[in-house]
Amino acid sequence: MRKFNEENERVKRRYLRYIKEAKRQDIKSVDKTAAAIFRFEKTTNFKPFKSFHIDQAITFKRKLEAAKNERTGKPLSKATIDGTLRLVKAFIHWLAGQQGYKSRISYSDAEYFNNSAKDARIAHAQREVRSPTMAQAFHAFSQMPNETEIERRDKAIFAFVMLTAARDGAMASLTLKRIDLADGCVYQDARDVNTKGAKTFTTWFMPVDPAYFRCFEAWVDYLRVTKLFGNDDALFPKPMMGLGVTGGFMVAGLSRDPYANGHKICEIIKQAFSNAGLPVFTPHGFRRTLAMYGDEICTTREAFKAWSLNIGHTSVVTTVQSYMPVSTQRQKELIKGMADFSKPP
Repeated sequence: MRKFNEENERVKRRYLRYIKEAKRQDIKSVDKTAAAIFRFEKTTNFKPFKSFHIDQAITFKRKLEAAKNERTGKPLSKATIDGTLRLVKAFIHWLAGQQGYKSRISYSDAEYFNNSAKDARIAHAQREVRSPTMAQAFHAFSQMPNETEIERRDKAIFAFVMLTAARDGAMASLTLKRIDLADGCVYQDARDVNTKGAKTFTTWFMPVDPAYFRCFEAWVDYLRVTKLFGNDDALFPKPMMGLGVTGGFMVAGLSRDPYANGHKICEIIKQAFSNAGLPVFTPHGFRRTLAMYGDEICTTREAFKAWSLNIGHTSVVTTVQSYMPVSTQRQKELIKGMADFSKPP
């Protein structure tokens, strides 16, 4: 089976450059697009895009529905299928306007990559984010060991999530210069912090249990005073590996470098809950925990707006829709609790 088509590769490079430079998509989005197009090419045995036919789109959809996740062996999720189809559809739509393809592909051909209405609704359905209670979070935090450098780092990571609701990718890329202990805040500058949508904003530490701040403060002081870390060194550095007495590799201290992504941050949080005998939660779940906590303690709309901005949301609507769902039963309870209709006006 063929592995690539030279003509296709050239036009793909043009398209990927277009979405990166003209459409300003980040490298992760570009990589996802490249992977989706490659997946489509494999189902056509890498035929030239100039020979595109709508039957190829229909076949591609059927093969996606039958495909399995390589890691889990389970069928692809509706969201994965929908996202893949949308990326390939956008490429074919762009291709229809390019010299040499206009006479072979029409803009309407791209519509054959549309997902079924039913599957699209399933793919885009809003799902509740699993989140710990404030009590569960504190219990898991209090059970974390705090002896070695790595243990102290891990506990500081947990504390920082509770103080800021920061995303794991942003935490992995933070350096010490973005932390202001005196003012109690972190400046998430998109120039060097991996924030969602490259958004720059300041987060002041949440009014949670003081033990979280004491833990995080001790960690920052340890890095700056004891380890002599500078402003450009990682806030949560990777371990430094060295040879042990038996000749095997072991943790020999802290490097000054950050993790490449938030995967390790996520593992640390999940392990903390698991070790405490609690359901496993991810750092993202803390965002809902803190959104709900803010709803409890904020007494005015202005206060909750500030809370929403602190999480990194420009609009309060985003906070409410993403992290504060209201069930039908709860809707009923709230509305009926507002007035007693049994009494005459």
